[in-house]
Amino acid sequence: MIAQGFGACALTSEEARRSCLEGAQSDYANALGKCANVSDPSARKACQDQALADLKDAQQTCQAEFVVRQTACAKLGEAPYDPVIDPANFVARIDNPYFPLRPGTTFIYEGQMPQGFERDEFAVTHNTRVILGVTCVEVHDSVFTDGVLTEDTLDWFAQDREGNVLYFGENTHELEDGLITTIDGTFMAGVNGDKPGIIMKAHPTVGDFYRQEFSLNNAEDFAGTLSLTEVVTVRAGSFNHCLKSEETTPLEPDLLEDKFYAPGVGNILTVDVNTGARSELVRIIREP
Repeated sequence: MIAQGFGACALTSEEARRSCLEGAQSDYANALGKCANVSDPSARKACQDQALADLKDAQQTCQAEFVVRQTACAKLGEAPYDPVIDPANFVARIDNPYFPLRPGTTFIYEGQMPQGFERDEFAVTHNTRVILGVTCVEVHDSVFTDGVLTEDTLDWFAQDREGNVLYFGENTHELEDGLITTIDGTFMAGVNGDKPGIIMKAHPTVGDFYRQEFSLNNAEDFAGTLSLTEVVTVRAGSFNHCLKSEETTPLEPDLLEDKFYAPGVGNILTVDVNTGARSELVRIIREP
C-alpha cells in the first residue's frame, strides 16, 4: 500500500524501513527454524534467545537507517531522484580539479584501522565501460589488511560537460582467507532501478548536499561540503585550499567520515570521525 501525502524521498525512506523490518522478521523466522532442530532443550532455548536478540538488534538498525534517510530527505527535498543521463553531455576525460582520474595513475593510501593496517591501491586503468550509453573510466580499487587482499572493486566514473564527476556503479567483493564473503554494494546505473550519483561537483559550494550513488538498501552514500579552505598534511605532502566533505550512509548509521580533496590531486585523506582512524595518501604512481 502506498502511503498518502508522502513526498518521493520520504516515501522511499518509509518503504525502505518496512522492507528492512520485514527482512529482519524473515531472518528471525529462519533462525527459529534452525533452532527447532537442536535436540538438547537448553541449547535449543539458548538458540531461540539468541535469535530474538538478533531480531531486536536488526529492528533497531532498521530504525537507525530510517533516521539517516529522513535527515537526508530534509536536505535533498521531496522530488523523485531520477537524474537524466544524456550520453552527449559527457566528455572523455575526467579532469575535475578535486577528482582528476588520469589513466595510468595509482593513488596509494595507508592507515591503521581497527581491523589492522590497511593499504588501499586506487588504480585508474586504461579500461572503460559503457553504462547508460556513457563511456566510463574504470578504476581498480584494491584494499589489503595486514598484507592480505580483503576487498577488490572495479569502480566506474564519468564527467559531464559542466565538470561534475558522476559515479555509475561498482563491482565489489570482500574476501576472507581468499574466499568471497559478500558482494554487497555492487550496483550498476540503469539496472534494477539503480541510479548514478555525483562524486564531485564541478563547482563545489559550502552547504552542498547530494547523493553519491543510489541502489536502495545496497549502496546509498551521501556527501555534504563543509569547507573549501582546509590545510592538510599527509605523508605525501602538505596541501592548501582543500575541500572537506562529510560522508554518511543509512546502511551504516554509525559511520561518519570526513574526506579531504586537494586541488589537482584528488582525495588525500579519509578520517573516521568516531574512531579517529585515518587513511592518508602516501604516494602517487604515474606511468611515464
